[in-house]
Amino acid sequence: MAESTAKSKATYWVYRALGGALSALPEPAANLAAAVVGEVLARRRFGPKELSARHLTRVLATASPVASPDPDLVRRWSRRAFRAYARYWVEGARLPATGIAEVNQRMMVERGYEHLEAAMAAGGGVVMALPHVGSWEWGGAFLASEGYPMTSVAEVIEPPELFKWFIDQRRAMGLTIVPLGADSASAVLTRLREGGLVGLLCDRDLQGHGVNVEFFGEETTFPAGPATVALRTGATLITAVVYSGPGRDHTAVISAPISTERTGSFRKDVGRITQEIARHFEGYIRRSPEQWHLFQPNWPSDPPLPGEN
Repeated sequence: MAESTAKSKATYWVYRALGGALSALPEPAANLAAAVVGEVLARRRFGPKELSARHLTRVLATASPVASPDPDLVRRWSRRAFRAYARYWVEGARLPATGIAEVNQRMMVERGYEHLEAAMAAGGGVVMALPHVGSWEWGGAFLASEGYPMTSVAEVIEPPELFKWFIDQRRAMGLTIVPLGADSASAVLTRLREGGLVGLLCDRDLQGHGVNVEFFGEETTFPAGPATVALRTGATLITAVVYSGPGRDHTAVISAPISTERTGSFRKDVGRITQEIARHFEGYIRRSPEQWHLFQPNWPSDPPLPGEN
Protein backbone atom coordinates (compact mmCIF):
# COMPACT_ATOMS: atom_id res chain seq x y z
CA MET A 1 0.00 0.00 0.00
CA ALA A 2 2.76 2.41 0.96
CA GLU A 3 4.65 1.48 -2.23
CA SER A 4 1.55 2.16 -4.34
CA THR A 5 1.00 5.54 -2.66
CA ALA A 6 4.63 6.51 -3.19
CA LYS A 7 4.43 5.51 -6.86
CA SER A 8 1.25 7.59 -7.33
CA LYS A 9 2.84 10.63 -5.75
CA ALA A 10 5.92 10.19 -7.89
CA THR A 11 3.77 10.01 -11.03
CA TYR A 12 1.97 13.20 -10.00
CA TRP A 13 5.17 15.14 -9.38
CA VAL A 14 6.76 13.92 -12.61
CA TYR A 15 3.79 15.25 -14.60
CA ARG A 16 3.81 18.49 -12.64
CA ALA A 17 7.53 18.96 -13.23
CA LEU A 18 7.25 18.16 -16.94
CA GLY A 19 4.31 20.54 -17.33
CA GLY A 20 6.21 23.33 -15.61
CA ALA A 21 9.36 22.70 -17.62
CA LEU A 22 7.54 22.65 -20.95
CA SER A 23 5.74 25.90 -20.08
CA ALA A 24 9.03 27.57 -19.15
CA LEU A 25 10.99 26.43 -22.21
CA PRO A 26 11.15 28.66 -25.29
CA GLU A 27 8.69 27.32 -27.84
CA PRO A 28 11.34 26.09 -30.32
CA ALA A 29 13.03 24.09 -27.55
CA ALA A 30 9.69 22.63 -26.41
CA ASN A 31 8.88 21.62 -29.97
CA LEU A 32 12.28 19.98 -30.34
CA ALA A 33 11.64 18.02 -27.15
CA ALA A 34 8.28 16.91 -28.57
CA ALA A 35 9.91 15.75 -31.80
CA VAL A 36 12.49 13.69 -29.88
CA VAL A 37 9.88 12.10 -27.62
CA GLY A 38 7.64 11.33 -30.59
CA GLU A 39 10.50 9.63 -32.41
CA VAL A 40 11.34 7.52 -29.36
CA LEU A 41 7.71 6.42 -29.04
CA ALA A 42 7.51 5.61 -32.74
CA ARG A 43 10.51 3.27 -32.49
CA ARG A 44 8.96 1.08 -29.79
CA ARG A 45 8.21 -2.31 -31.29
CA PHE A 46 4.94 -3.40 -29.70
CA GLY A 47 1.72 -2.24 -28.02
CA PRO A 48 0.52 1.20 -29.11
CA LYS A 49 2.72 1.17 -32.21
CA GLU A 50 1.06 -1.96 -33.55
CA LEU A 51 -2.41 -0.59 -32.81
CA SER A 52 -1.57 2.72 -34.46
CA ALA A 53 -0.53 0.84 -37.59
CA ARG A 54 -3.79 -1.17 -37.59
CA HIS A 55 -5.90 1.97 -37.23
CA LEU A 56 -3.99 3.84 -39.93
CA THR A 57 -4.26 0.85 -42.28
CA ARG A 58 -8.06 1.07 -41.99
CA VAL A 59 -8.01 4.80 -42.68
CA LEU A 60 -5.68 4.56 -45.67
CA ALA A 61 -7.51 1.55 -47.12
CA THR A 62 -10.82 3.44 -47.22
CA ALA A 63 -9.20 6.60 -48.61
CA SER A 64 -7.87 4.96 -51.79
CA PRO A 65 -8.74 2.16 -54.20
CA VAL A 66 -5.87 0.10 -52.76
CA ALA A 67 -7.35 -2.48 -50.39
CA SER A 68 -4.09 -3.10 -48.53
CA PRO A 69 -1.87 -0.02 -48.13
CA ASP A 70 1.86 -0.50 -48.55
CA PRO A 71 3.37 -1.45 -45.14
CA ASP A 72 6.17 1.11 -45.55
CA LEU A 73 3.57 3.82 -46.12
CA VAL A 74 1.71 2.76 -42.98
CA ARG A 75 4.94 2.84 -40.97
CA ARG A 76 5.69 6.37 -42.15
CA TRP A 77 2.22 7.56 -41.18
CA SER A 78 2.56 5.83 -37.81
CA ARG A 79 5.82 7.68 -37.08
CA ARG A 80 4.09 10.94 -37.93
CA ALA A 81 1.25 9.97 -35.58
CA PHE A 82 3.57 9.64 -32.60
CA ARG A 83 5.29 12.92 -33.41
CA ALA A 84 1.89 14.60 -33.68
CA TYR A 85 0.84 13.09 -30.35
CA ALA A 86 3.97 14.43 -28.65
CA ARG A 87 3.22 17.87 -30.10
CA TYR A 88 -0.31 17.63 -28.73
CA TRP A 89 0.98 17.01 -25.20
CA VAL A 90 3.55 19.81 -25.38
CA GLU A 91 0.99 22.29 -26.68
CA GLY A 92 -1.49 21.21 -24.01
CA ALA A 93 1.11 21.72 -21.27
CA ARG A 94 1.90 25.20 -22.55
CA LEU A 95 -1.67 26.30 -23.26
CA PRO A 96 -2.65 27.40 -19.70
CA ALA A 97 0.22 29.92 -19.78
CA THR A 98 -0.66 31.15 -23.27
CA GLY A 99 -2.40 34.50 -23.39
CA ILE A 100 -5.88 34.90 -24.90
CA ALA A 101 -4.54 37.23 -27.59
CA GLU A 102 -2.07 34.59 -28.75
CA VAL A 103 -4.72 31.86 -28.69
CA ASN A 104 -6.92 33.97 -30.96
CA GLN A 105 -4.02 34.90 -33.22
CA ARG A 106 -3.04 31.27 -33.72
CA MET A 107 -6.57 29.93 -34.24
CA MET A 108 -8.37 29.91 -37.58
CA VAL A 109 -11.90 28.63 -38.15
CA GLU A 110 -11.86 27.32 -41.71
CA ARG A 111 -15.62 26.94 -41.94
CA GLY A 112 -18.79 26.48 -39.94
CA TYR A 113 -18.45 29.06 -37.15
CA GLU A 114 -21.79 30.51 -38.15
CA HIS A 115 -23.48 27.21 -37.26
CA LEU A 116 -22.16 27.41 -33.70
CA GLU A 117 -23.12 31.06 -33.36
CA ALA A 118 -26.66 30.42 -34.56
CA ALA A 119 -27.11 27.40 -32.29
CA MET A 120 -25.82 29.24 -29.22
CA ALA A 121 -28.02 32.22 -29.99
CA ALA A 122 -31.07 29.92 -30.13
CA GLY A 123 -30.54 29.21 -26.42
CA GLY A 124 -31.31 25.50 -26.44
CA GLY A 125 -27.77 24.32 -25.77
CA VAL A 126 -25.21 22.78 -28.11
CA VAL A 127 -23.64 19.32 -28.14
CA MET A 128 -20.31 19.36 -29.99
CA ALA A 129 -19.12 15.84 -30.86
CA LEU A 130 -15.33 15.69 -31.14
CA PRO A 131 -12.80 13.08 -32.28
CA HIS A 132 -9.35 12.66 -30.70
CA VAL A 133 -7.79 14.63 -33.54
CA GLY A 134 -5.37 17.54 -33.30
CA SER A 135 -5.87 19.68 -30.21
CA TRP A 136 -9.45 20.07 -29.04
CA GLU A 137 -8.21 22.00 -25.96
CA TRP A 138 -7.00 24.80 -28.23
CA GLY A 139 -10.50 24.96 -29.67
CA GLY A 140 -11.97 25.03 -26.17
CA ALA A 141 -9.67 27.87 -25.10
CA PHE A 142 -10.58 29.83 -28.23
CA LEU A 143 -14.31 29.33 -27.71
CA ALA A 144 -14.02 30.43 -24.08
CA SER A 145 -12.38 33.64 -25.26
CA GLU A 146 -15.29 34.11 -27.67
CA GLY A 147 -17.82 33.85 -24.85
CA TYR A 148 -18.69 30.17 -25.42
CA PRO A 149 -17.12 28.29 -22.48
CA MET A 150 -17.22 24.54 -22.97
CA THR A 151 -18.07 21.78 -20.53
CA SER A 152 -16.56 18.38 -21.29
CA VAL A 153 -16.36 14.90 -19.78
CA ALA A 154 -13.03 13.18 -19.13
CA GLU A 155 -12.02 9.70 -18.06
CA VAL A 156 -10.73 9.71 -14.49
CA ILE A 157 -6.99 9.10 -14.28
CA GLU A 158 -4.86 8.02 -11.35
CA PRO A 159 -3.62 9.25 -8.97
CA PRO A 160 -6.39 11.63 -7.83
CA GLU A 161 -3.88 14.48 -7.40
CA LEU A 162 -2.94 14.17 -11.06
CA PHE A 163 -6.56 14.25 -12.19
CA LYS A 164 -7.24 17.34 -10.05
CA TRP A 165 -4.21 19.03 -11.60
CA PHE A 166 -5.49 18.06 -15.03
CA ILE A 167 -8.89 19.62 -14.24
CA ASP A 168 -7.27 22.77 -12.87
CA GLN A 169 -5.13 23.11 -16.00
CA ARG A 170 -8.21 22.86 -18.21
CA ARG A 171 -10.07 25.34 -16.03
CA ALA A 172 -7.26 27.80 -16.68
CA MET A 173 -8.00 27.38 -20.39
CA GLY A 174 -11.69 28.15 -19.86
CA LEU A 175 -12.80 24.51 -19.93
CA THR A 176 -14.98 22.84 -17.29
CA ILE A 177 -14.18 19.14 -16.92
CA VAL A 178 -16.73 16.69 -15.50
CA PRO A 179 -15.29 13.34 -14.35
CA LEU A 180 -16.71 10.37 -16.28
CA GLY A 181 -18.96 8.47 -13.90
CA ALA A 182 -22.43 8.11 -12.45
CA ASP A 183 -23.02 11.87 -12.17
CA SER A 184 -21.53 12.99 -15.50
CA ALA A 185 -24.75 12.59 -17.51
CA SER A 186 -26.67 14.73 -15.02
CA ALA A 187 -24.04 17.46 -15.18
CA VAL A 188 -24.13 17.46 -18.99
CA LEU A 189 -27.94 17.61 -19.13
CA THR A 190 -27.99 20.49 -16.64
CA ARG A 191 -25.47 22.48 -18.67
CA LEU A 192 -27.43 21.98 -21.88
CA ARG A 193 -30.72 22.99 -20.26
CA GLU A 194 -28.95 26.19 -19.21
CA GLY A 195 -28.22 26.84 -22.89
CA GLY A 196 -24.51 26.00 -22.61
CA LEU A 197 -21.97 24.29 -24.83
CA VAL A 198 -20.94 20.69 -24.14
CA GLY A 199 -18.02 19.11 -26.01
CA LEU A 200 -17.92 15.30 -26.01
CA LEU A 201 -14.98 13.27 -27.28
CA CYS A 202 -16.74 10.24 -28.68
CA ASP A 203 -14.64 8.17 -31.09
CA ARG A 204 -13.85 5.60 -28.39
CA ASP A 205 -16.42 3.67 -26.37
CA LEU A 206 -14.74 3.81 -22.96
CA GLN A 207 -17.61 2.31 -20.96
CA GLY A 208 -18.51 -0.42 -23.44
CA HIS A 209 -22.21 0.49 -23.58
CA GLY A 210 -22.21 2.16 -26.99
CA VAL A 211 -24.16 1.60 -30.19
CA ASN A 212 -22.98 -0.25 -33.27
CA VAL A 213 -21.61 1.83 -36.14
CA GLU A 214 -19.62 1.16 -39.27
CA PHE A 215 -16.35 3.04 -38.95
CA PHE A 216 -13.68 2.84 -41.64
CA GLY A 217 -15.24 -0.26 -43.14
CA GLU A 218 -15.54 -2.29 -39.94
CA GLU A 219 -18.19 -2.48 -37.25
CA THR A 220 -17.40 -1.12 -33.81
CA THR A 221 -19.23 0.86 -31.13
CA PHE A 222 -19.42 4.58 -30.44
CA PRO A 223 -20.69 6.21 -27.24
CA ALA A 224 -24.42 6.91 -27.42
CA GLY A 225 -24.06 10.03 -25.27
CA PRO A 226 -24.05 12.83 -27.88
CA ALA A 227 -27.11 11.51 -29.71
CA THR A 228 -28.93 10.63 -26.50
CA VAL A 229 -28.52 13.99 -24.77
CA ALA A 230 -29.35 15.90 -27.96
CA LEU A 231 -32.56 13.93 -28.39
CA ARG A 232 -33.55 14.30 -24.73
CA THR A 233 -32.83 18.02 -24.41
CA GLY A 234 -33.49 19.33 -27.91
CA ALA A 235 -29.96 20.75 -28.01
CA THR A 236 -28.35 21.36 -31.38
CA LEU A 237 -25.88 18.62 -32.34
CA ILE A 238 -22.80 19.49 -34.37
CA THR A 239 -19.40 17.92 -34.93
CA ALA A 240 -16.07 19.73 -34.96
CA VAL A 241 -12.34 19.17 -35.19
CA VAL A 242 -9.28 21.29 -34.41
CA TYR A 243 -6.17 20.40 -36.43
CA SER A 244 -2.65 21.28 -35.39
CA GLY A 245 -1.23 23.44 -38.18
CA PRO A 246 -0.39 24.90 -40.50
CA GLY A 247 2.90 25.60 -38.78
CA ARG A 248 2.42 26.64 -35.16
CA ASP A 249 -1.23 27.59 -35.72
CA HIS A 250 -4.48 25.62 -35.40
CA THR A 251 -7.37 25.14 -37.81
CA ALA A 252 -10.96 24.38 -36.81
CA VAL A 253 -13.78 22.91 -38.89
CA ILE A 254 -17.37 22.95 -37.58
CA SER A 255 -20.20 21.02 -39.21
CA ALA A 256 -23.73 22.09 -39.96
CA PRO A 257 -26.23 20.74 -37.40
CA ILE A 258 -27.00 17.02 -37.60
CA SER A 259 -30.71 16.36 -37.80
CA THR A 260 -32.12 15.07 -34.51
CA GLU A 261 -35.69 14.93 -35.74
CA ARG A 262 -37.45 11.83 -34.43
CA THR A 263 -38.01 9.29 -37.21
CA GLY A 264 -38.56 6.04 -35.31
CA SER A 265 -37.95 4.48 -31.93
CA PHE A 266 -35.58 6.27 -29.57
CA ARG A 267 -33.05 3.45 -29.90
CA LYS A 268 -33.11 3.57 -33.70
CA ASP A 269 -32.78 7.34 -33.73
CA VAL A 270 -29.76 7.15 -31.42
CA GLY A 271 -28.18 4.59 -33.76
CA ARG A 272 -28.90 6.65 -36.89
CA ILE A 273 -27.49 9.85 -35.40
CA THR A 274 -24.42 8.14 -33.99
CA GLN A 275 -23.69 6.62 -37.39
CA GLU A 276 -23.83 10.12 -38.88
CA ILE A 277 -21.32 11.31 -36.28
CA ALA A 278 -19.04 8.42 -37.28
CA ARG A 279 -19.33 9.46 -40.93
CA HIS A 280 -18.27 13.02 -40.06
CA PHE A 281 -15.32 11.69 -38.07
CA GLU A 282 -14.16 9.57 -40.99
CA GLY A 283 -13.87 12.71 -43.11
CA TYR A 284 -12.01 14.61 -40.39
CA ILE A 285 -9.54 11.78 -39.82
CA ARG A 286 -8.87 11.11 -43.51
CA ARG A 287 -7.78 14.74 -43.89
CA SER A 288 -4.93 14.30 -41.36
CA PRO A 289 -4.62 10.63 -40.33
CA GLU A 290 -1.44 11.26 -38.36
CA GLN A 291 -3.28 13.64 -36.02
CA TRP A 292 -5.73 10.97 -34.84
CA HIS A 293 -4.52 10.32 -31.30
CA LEU A 294 -5.82 6.81 -30.81
CA PHE A 295 -3.39 4.19 -29.59
CA GLN A 296 -5.84 1.88 -27.82
CA PRO A 297 -8.03 -0.97 -29.13
CA ASN A 298 -11.05 0.50 -30.88
CA TRP A 299 -12.55 -2.37 -32.90
CA PRO A 300 -13.54 -5.86 -31.69
CA SER A 301 -10.80 -7.36 -33.88
CA ASP A 302 -8.04 -5.28 -32.23
CA PRO A 303 -5.72 -7.15 -29.87
CA PRO A 304 -5.58 -5.87 -26.29
CA LEU A 305 -2.62 -3.86 -25.12
CA PRO A 306 -0.10 -5.74 -22.95
CA GLY A 307 -1.49 -6.02 -19.43
CA GLU A 308 -5.13 -5.67 -20.53
CA ASN A 309 -7.65 -8.50 -20.21
